[in-house]
Amino acid sequence: MSVKYIFVTGGVVSGLGKGITAASLGRLLKQRGYSVTMQKFDPYINIDPGTMNPIQHGEVFVTEDGCETDLDLGHYERFIDENLNKNSNVTTGKVYWSVLNKERNGDYGGGTVQVIPHITNEIKSRFYRGSENEDKIAIIEIGGTVGDIESQPFLEAIRQFQHEVGHENAILIEVTLIPYLRASQEMKTKPTQMSVKELQGMGLQPDIIVCRTEHELTEDLKSKIALFCNVPESHIIQNLDVEVLYEAPLALEKEGIAEAALESLHLENRTPDLASWTAMVEAWKHPSREVTVALVGKYTALHDAYISVVESLKHAGVAHNARVNIKWIDSEELTPENVAATLSDVSGVLVPGGFGDRGIEGMITAIHYARENKIPFLGLCLGMQLTLVEFARNVLGYADADSIEFSPETTHPIINLMPDQIKDGAIGGTLRLGSYPCVLAPGSKAAALYGTFSITERHRHRYEVNNDYRDEFTSNGLTICGTSPNGHIVEMVELKGHPFYMATQAHPEFKSRPNHAHPLFSGFVGAALDFKE
Repeated sequence: MSVKYIFVTGGVVSGLGKGITAASLGRLLKQRGYSVTMQKFDPYINIDPGTMNPIQHGEVFVTEDGCETDLDLGHYERFIDENLNKNSNVTTGKVYWSVLNKERNGDYGGGTVQVIPHITNEIKSRFYRGSENEDKIAIIEIGGTVGDIESQPFLEAIRQFQHEVGHENAILIEVTLIPYLRASQEMKTKPTQMSVKELQGMGLQPDIIVCRTEHELTEDLKSKIALFCNVPESHIIQNLDVEVLYEAPLALEKEGIAEAALESLHLENRTPDLASWTAMVEAWKHPSREVTVALVGKYTALHDAYISVVESLKHAGVAHNARVNIKWIDSEELTPENVAATLSDVSGVLVPGGFGDRGIEGMITAIHYARENKIPFLGLCLGMQLTLVEFARNVLGYADADSIEFSPETTHPIINLMPDQIKDGAIGGTLRLGSYPCVLAPGSKAAALYGTFSITERHRHRYEVNNDYRDEFTSNGLTICGTSPNGHIVEMVELKGHPFYMATQAHPEFKSRPNHAHPLFSGFVGAALDFKE
């Protein structure tokens, strides 16, 4: 078989759910016994989303090998349950950066560097790169919308690639919109026809068309799309909204998307094993309990900024046969005067990661309230750093305790840079990114939740716990329950005498899956359910 390729593009408008469609297909192929990997090609010129504002672009997802990527990779990992890597997210910026460096290095022999062939060759070289003899299906999503000027080099690269490897080894799925005009009570196929014509004008012919629609497609509409777009009617796939995100693979299975893809790739359509996935979706849709937790963050204006945290909470809810309702709280609006009223109806408080000093005091206020009122609490990355700052201020009595990120002149730098992070007096390239090992303390709640003493979690932060204060923390009841293997770096803390009060430097949300919730989130939601009852 070697490697087969499925390219997924989007037409008409953005935001149609190309990523969910691609991830759903990946799950369906995996459940048929095929080996699947996924990639995202983004047309923006940034090298990666690491420096982009989460309110503008959404969450920065981090892979095991420490690559800052688009949030769609989080969907991919959650759906296909495979760890992706630095090759899984490619941007226009990365492509041009590589080409320009090669030009400066003389790799092109003094020739004129052009979009074709140099940019398109660079793009093609980044289509899934595994071993030559590997049997795998690579699903590759192209960001943006067909017709966007910035997407054209990617589409041209696909055209060339199909010609080189053979159409039966590289197929194209177009995700489009079928709008409904309420005034005339009609569903319109013309936008889809025009989007496909745009592709055809670039030498690309979709093999499958996935139609996002609010109303069911009639056979007449499917027939019309098939006729005008030169696609078999059985390859016109209806994609309706679903109640639960993870129901999408099951809905698309009924519509025959996997069968159409395998037919186009000349591969066997095996019987899928969807029993456990179906059971998970049913548990999700029919919870026996519910609980409300507060998510106190600085990027709450765009919920996608915390999408992995949200999904992890929901995964944990399913594990407890419960629905988790999230109360979104802008930390800039939270004060000591309104915190009691704001958190009066929640059974848990979660403070997630972030950068910069905006909204910090509101997060500390929430942490203080959860600690004193014994409300289940989970702090992630920045949330853990502020957990220690709050403890230092209100238990150890250091009123000016802070992180040097926010207060460089503090006399009590609870959160600091490690000495080896400062080079010639400057901070540069010092983010701790990707998977790092952690050793959990015997007898700790963390070890009980994980069921082991040795774990790995993904990180994305620069500042660390100042070891000068470790003895004071532990002697006052804050247990250091997780450290780096050499014991030098504090990774996780928990509070004695509190029903659930845990914080970690890591981002455990990146490793949670819908069919097996992350231990920390499961423990947090379980404690919140107990608190409510």
